[in-house]
Amino acid sequence: MAKKHEPFVFGDVSVAAGTQQSVKLPAAKLYNDTPMDLHVEVFHGTKAGPVLLVCAAIHGDELNGIEICRRLLGRVNAKTLTGTLLIVPIVNVFGFIQQSRYLPDRRDLNRCFPGSAKGALASRLAHLFSSILVKRATHIVDLHTGAIHRDNLPQIRCDTDDKVMLDMANAFGAPVIMSSKAREGSMRGYANSLDIPCILYEAGEALRFSDMSIKSGVNGVINVMRCLSMTKGKIKTKSTSVNASRSYWVRSESDGLVNIKLKLGERVSKGQVLANIVNPLGGEPSPLLAPTDGIIIGNSNIPVTNEGEALFHIAQFSGDEIEIINDNLDDFMQEYA
Repeated sequence: MAKKHEPFVFGDVSVAAGTQQSVKLPAAKLYNDTPMDLHVEVFHGTKAGPVLLVCAAIHGDELNGIEICRRLLGRVNAKTLTGTLLIVPIVNVFGFIQQSRYLPDRRDLNRCFPGSAKGALASRLAHLFSSILVKRATHIVDLHTGAIHRDNLPQIRCDTDDKVMLDMANAFGAPVIMSSKAREGSMRGYANSLDIPCILYEAGEALRFSDMSIKSGVNGVINVMRCLSMTKGKIKTKSTSVNASRSYWVRSESDGLVNIKLKLGERVSKGQVLANIVNPLGGEPSPLLAPTDGIIIGNSNIPVTNEGEALFHIAQFSGDEIEIINDNLDDFMQEYA
């Protein structure tokens, strides 16, 4: 007889095998004594396996990940699950209420890990999340968007030298994988320091929903679960992820209005005009040229600029991979448009 899967004990809550349960972790209080809780949805499978943590809105204004988590709730059945799935739709509950990237003390939560039980608000929230959630996970998918007024093509960022993370990234199915070491103080960096594989999904813009980014994210998380043998079924994606060799931002060389010529996801050739910078009072335009071949994976959505501001994020690819990613993007757009 197979050994019975033990309950998943989470704080003072015991989640039985084959069940789903909502858990609220007290995080802090507002000025008016209103309690703020960290909501965790726990799916505890009938068989032992990985503990996958899926979290969103470490930056409170990054909304696509919240919707990805919401849709995932209706796609997972604890009775057919192997392992345990922990979904945290909103990590930075304070920033979410204020529609802000930051906490009320103006700290970036994703620079405060692992935090401290006796530190400032950001440090305390990071400590709560680290000690109760990150340390319980065996694998993590961290959902993000671009910053306010910046749009990102769906992409995975991780340490591609780590085989487990690379396997998760390939399974996710975003068109681009960026080799990226985690920043000090970030949740991903802290997880990696504990040898917990963590990949970061970047897609869309802060304070905006992108249906393509959301659909791709839901499918990507389910693909990762299949990769980890948590759910049955084949990994479903029409396009193959391609690793970028490097990326860089193209900055404005003058001040003025920005007349964009190329869009997110488009291929660029060295010397091609990305945008024309024009004086609002007239005169000749100043063309902004692509320094290399590549694909636009991020851009500013503000049509005004000062000299030196970052306008286009371009990823480079080696050899024939530029042709592969160009074809893959067409398939990706058709699949998630």
